[in-house]
Amino acid sequence: MGDQHTIQDRELMRRWVETWRRAGPELDEIRRHEIEAMDTAEAIRQLFGPMTVIRDLPPRTTSGLIEQQAWFAKLRR
Repeated sequence: MGDQHTIQDRELMRRWVETWRRAGPELDEIRRHEIEAMDTAEAIRQLFGPMTVIRDLPPRTTSGLIEQQAWFAKLRR
């Protein structure tokens, strides 16, 4: 009886893993699409309330990595 239960458990786990393996790429695509379509300003308003001030600044041309490294250099001194 115990062996049959173990075999059934393993089969159930195998099917579960296979289901998520097949679903993973599609779920990643859905997530990527939702992130790309998101209105960031609206999301911030929803999180922090309607009184949240959001400045309409132009998009940055850099990632900010150089500025971050400059701050780290100052901290090391």
